[in-house]
Amino acid sequence: MTESPAGCFSSRVERLPGFRDFYPEPLPDGEAWSADVRQYVFDTWQRVAGCYAFQPYDGPPLETLDLYTAKSGQEIVGQLYNFEDKGERAVSLRPEMTPTVARMIAARERHYKKPIKWYSFPQVFRYERQQKGRLREHFQFNADIFGDTDPATDAELIALLIDVLRAFNLSADDFVIRLSSRNAWQDFFNEHCSDESKAYDFYQAVDKLERTDPGESDKIFKSLGLTLEQVRIFIDSCEPTGELQAVLDNLTARGLGDYVKIDYNVIRGLAYYTGIVYEAFDRNGKFRAIAGGGRYDQLVELISGGKKDMPAAGFAMGDVVLTELLKDRELLPDLDGNILVFAMIEDETLRESTLGLVQALRDKCWEVDYPIVALKPNKQFKRAIECGARFTVRLENQETVTLKDLKTKQEGELPISELSDRIIKAICPDDSE
Repeated sequence: MTESPAGCFSSRVERLPGFRDFYPEPLPDGEAWSADVRQYVFDTWQRVAGCYAFQPYDGPPLETLDLYTAKSGQEIVGQLYNFEDKGERAVSLRPEMTPTVARMIAARERHYKKPIKWYSFPQVFRYERQQKGRLREHFQFNADIFGDTDPATDAELIALLIDVLRAFNLSADDFVIRLSSRNAWQDFFNEHCSDESKAYDFYQAVDKLERTDPGESDKIFKSLGLTLEQVRIFIDSCEPTGELQAVLDNLTARGLGDYVKIDYNVIRGLAYYTGIVYEAFDRNGKFRAIAGGGRYDQLVELISGGKKDMPAAGFAMGDVVLTELLKDRELLPDLDGNILVFAMIEDETLRESTLGLVQALRDKCWEVDYPIVALKPNKQFKRAIECGARFTVRLENQETVTLKDLKTKQEGELPISELSDRIIKAICPDDSE
């Protein structure tokens, strides 16, 4: 791309690969990502997290590079948007939120009663190869609990995960939580291998087992002193450990037992997981993991340089796979418009009075629009339809309006004093008030 002497680009500026524009509904041709759908996802995440008494938090999108290499090692640098800032600091856009919240907890945990239950939905960035369900940025619902080691904490998080997905009208026929344990895998590794330095490579091999050719997997396991057959036998056993059984019992007591199953294929390749781990999957196997998480009791200590020791557990759910799943199941609500009332101004001498009416309706937190400049009545009505308005209202004089219900096609004059009650009665016919 070149720049002309006048400062104008000689070709159109395009968005970066792997990033998204979010347009309001109705979407322009060729655009896949809706700002209205994103807001619906955010609102649902926030509503369910609130039901579980989680508190919102946030952190900066830019952190020191050390924060991520401390957790995941130098190999993660190739996946980051990292650079040296003007203060000659090595920094990175956040690829995930867990290191940030661990840093925040290490700095201020004494201020909060335990357990600490926090959530956020940040935008995160990774410079990696794009593929279905994975972009270079996405929004992510994070929920974490700090300060408790009991499996009931893990069950609380898994229940939250289940209820978030159920809030999108997904059922046990649509998804399953595959539950596993790093402790069980660690016991298996210790039984078959005496070299702890090979543990990370072992976990990585298990994590990629379902995506790797069996012959290649067997070769990797043999280099670690095991065989693929030994690993398969352990996975097929599906025997829950005591901590996993406690989680199953907890969820069953809530009536959520149908949403979970023991599956030792799940191991979560990140090295910092220390106990129960899990992933949510589409039962049809069409999409990548919807969410994933587990216990990471050592991360706060690692991030704080050994100054704080705080048990922790949490999960993350990205908006990309979730949105694709909801589209596939045809579970997205009708988001073409969110206007309740469109105020028509056919007599410009009544504009100021109409503005007062518009403000009074907006003071009720109703979605109200009107023609900012003079327009012909047919263009105003067309605009009301395009906005998805439920009603049009037209001021006839200082005391009377004409209200039209665009859903029922009913229209009539009424006193301004009765307008609000008439609208409420139309949209809430069963409301006793």
